[in-house]
Amino acid sequence: MAFDQGGGGGFGGGQREMFKATCADCQKECEVPFKPSGDRPVYCKECFSKRKGAGR
Repeated sequence: MAFDQGGGGGFGGGQREMFKATCADCQKECEVPFKPSGDRPVYCKECFSKRKGAGR
């Protein structure tokens, strides 16, 4: 599989490649800016911010 993104990554411009995933909490389909590997849970924006705000 070839990637058709030219140059390095980083912030500032261009579209990030988004990947479909299912939230581990609410089971809603969402998109994330990384390819889920399957060995860690993926969360939608809402559930991620809830978990982050829970303060570990």
